[in-house]
Amino acid sequence: MHEARLRELIPGVLAALVRRGADFATAEDAVQEALLRAVEKPGVWSDVDDLKGWLITAAWRRFLDLARADASRRDREDRVADEPPAGPVQPTDDTLALYFLCAHPRLTPTSAVALTLRAVGGLTTKQIAQAYLVPESTMAQRISRAKRTVGDVRFDSPGDLRTVLKVLYLVFNEGYSGDVDLAAEAIRLARQLAASTDDEEVAGLLALFLLHHARRPARTRADGSLVPLAEQVRGLWRRELIAEGVDVLQAALARDRLGEYQAQAAIAALHADAQTADETDWVQIVEWYDELVALTGSPVVRLNRAVAVGEADGPRAGLAALADLDPTLPRHTAAAAYLHERAGDVALAADLYARAAAAAQNVAERNHLIRRAATLRFG
Repeated sequence: MHEARLRELIPGVLAALVRRGADFATAEDAVQEALLRAVEKPGVWSDVDDLKGWLITAAWRRFLDLARADASRRDREDRVADEPPAGPVQPTDDTLALYFLCAHPRLTPTSAVALTLRAVGGLTTKQIAQAYLVPESTMAQRISRAKRTVGDVRFDSPGDLRTVLKVLYLVFNEGYSGDVDLAAEAIRLARQLAASTDDEEVAGLLALFLLHHARRPARTRADGSLVPLAEQVRGLWRRELIAEGVDVLQAALARDRLGEYQAQAAIAALHADAQTADETDWVQIVEWYDELVALTGSPVVRLNRAVAVGEADGPRAGLAALADLDPTLPRHTAAAAYLHERAGDVALAADLYARAAAAAQNVAERNHLIRRAATLRFG
């Protein structure tokens, strides 16, 4: 609880140091060390009225210590050392500016995600490394390179909000590896972003996260195996998250400026609204996929639309829509297997499930596809 409270303040604290003249890389290190000290010794700040101001002061002092240790930074230290101590801090748009910096177009998507998790999310390098299942030293190098890449970027330079949203989308889709729940972290960061900017696509992304996350308790069995949407126990879905997601989405859609995240959230909301799989409004879902195709032109969206067409108009119609797509698309073979199974082509479906399993992107998905193939072949 203490750590979560502190991490919410990290963007504003880091932004305050950068605005004082600190370079981003050293300021980020200083903020991390101040955060670790606060986590390890909650007694030193538990009674502080202005916690953000306390963190800024602690981080600024650590920054000065780091700057003094590096002779090449003495000119900057002389320039900023006379800054007054932090007083009560008023809310600003610093969080949004920090998002822009971490999602800079110079960075690769992987580096942007890592830097966002550390600089905006306040996660340690070790936590991020565990989430990505890579050695801590590898993640440290990745983050260091990212900080050097954006080191000379002006903090008040205009940023691309759509790039920020793509980074958060990547964070959410990383799932639940390690001891950090990246899906929950993405929701927390999306809430911060929504509080920093009035944009319907930010709201759409937050709604999408909430609606997908609501189904999480029903997605896997006790043995870790996947449960397809049609087979999920819907009583396990978190209705409070669904209600919140629908409210956020409806407010965004009312502004009549549709974007891809709102369209995705609308599809998720239709799934969440159905009390049983048979009650799913597949016709309306296809209509939303049509909107999404028009917005993005994405082949992956077209593939998902083909599956939805198979549900709305029958598996042969779905296979016809699938036939127009590149068969090398991820999950194309799995989609074909499903539609052929529904069409009664059992032997062909089993072969396709086996082929899809060989190309699966993770163990859980592979095992699910192998089980489907075995069930069709052997009953």
